[in-house]
Amino acid sequence: MEQYYHNNLYLNLLLLFISAVSLSFAAIFYKHRSQYYNHPNLPPGRPGIPYLGETLDFLSTGWTGRPEKFVTDRIREFSSSAFKTHIVGEPTVVLTGAEGNKFLFTNENKLVVVWWPDSVSKIFPFSETTSIHEESRRFRKFLPQFMKPEALQRYVGEMDEVARRHFASLWEDRYRVEVLPLVKKYTFWVACRLFVSLDDPARIAELGVPFDDVASGIFALPFDLPWTPFRRAIRASKFIREEYLVGIIRRRKAELATAAAAAEEDILSYMLTATDDGGEHMSEIDIADKILGLLVGSHDTAAATCTFVVKFLSELPDVYDRVYQEQMEIARSKSAGELLNWEDIKKMKYSWNVACEVLRLTPPVQGSFREATTDFIFSGFSIPKGWNEKYFPKPEKFDPSRFEGSGPEPYTFVPFGGGPKMCPGKEYARLEILVFMHNLVKRFRFEMLIPGEKIIVNPICVPANGLPIRLFPHKA
Repeated sequence: MEQYYHNNLYLNLLLLFISAVSLSFAAIFYKHRSQYYNHPNLPPGRPGIPYLGETLDFLSTGWTGRPEKFVTDRIREFSSSAFKTHIVGEPTVVLTGAEGNKFLFTNENKLVVVWWPDSVSKIFPFSETTSIHEESRRFRKFLPQFMKPEALQRYVGEMDEVARRHFASLWEDRYRVEVLPLVKKYTFWVACRLFVSLDDPARIAELGVPFDDVASGIFALPFDLPWTPFRRAIRASKFIREEYLVGIIRRRKAELATAAAAAEEDILSYMLTATDDGGEHMSEIDIADKILGLLVGSHDTAAATCTFVVKFLSELPDVYDRVYQEQMEIARSKSAGELLNWEDIKKMKYSWNVACEVLRLTPPVQGSFREATTDFIFSGFSIPKGWNEKYFPKPEKFDPSRFEGSGPEPYTFVPFGGGPKMCPGKEYARLEILVFMHNLVKRFRFEMLIPGEKIIVNPICVPANGLPIRLFPHKA
């Protein structure tokens, strides 16, 4: 069952950054006892070539920087808001637009259930003692106790401290930086600090090497051969769980036994002290599985979003100026060395509107995970009609004002999923992004060194060259 915890949790946190742009879609994987494509209720579409289906076409649109093309081409071809295809080894139905989102979110655990490719379970192995759905229910009951706003409020200062140390060591006194790899270090450091109280940069860097192999292999082609990213991910996952995290867990158990650590110190302590309905504690390897899932889920997508925040602020000086003014008003209200707190976060309204518009225009995740909280095995479905391309006027224009007042229409912008599977890491993501923006703009102006840098999806939406920028520090 560890696999499902990992799979569901990774996806839940992955969906911190899934955005419903006007070209959004959600995929349903379906299996019928009859022939896949002969069911009378299926929408138009095609299966593609044997075994691969349309997977290469699906992936190639991301590699060339146009991930939405796979969907829009088929919407035009079939004149339908839904179409059938065959991707990642499964017959698939793709739903588009707000109606598709609403259908999925309101039918979670009714007509649709969570599904992940079998290849992911090789990276995150699981036991078979309980059902996938029971494990999902248990973990979603547990996780919000740590991830809810009132629980995270006390960690704002810790995030800010990490951000300050990160910028001091890797950004300041530099003329040029490459944003994406640096921001990955920031998001990983924050996760290590908040989840397991790991704060030593050397140990974090040591853990980061196999961790990068895991993150890179999750959506790699599932060829289990010695030289492939997929095989490296399998080995790295096993190493991190059994050789690294279990050691951290055992040390923490000893600290808790001697009152050297508190139950509320971080999510690791919370997991070690929590019990299920039967009064049983989780095993060490079970906790290691879930911690790895949290680390993976809070990493690449958060880093991609922060990177695109830098991109748009560089390209749009008027937007930068408003963010800068908002953040400097907060900075000037603080005494020397005083860290950010929850009240400061609440004042960052325009900055969060900017982040939301970044998510709308450049959602890090494409493909079958884009609009729903997961891919679904779906039997006996019906597909709603009436997809509308005009949810966002001038959809290609960067306009944070879309999120003022009541914001976009329901189900048109769902960066954190919806329904029973609303992402439990929503508030964590918001804090991490806003703390990054605060520490960035109060230190620098910046300009892109590759104007119009190409955006690719492989599998996360990122700038092709990592977004190199030139830094202009503010005068003291």
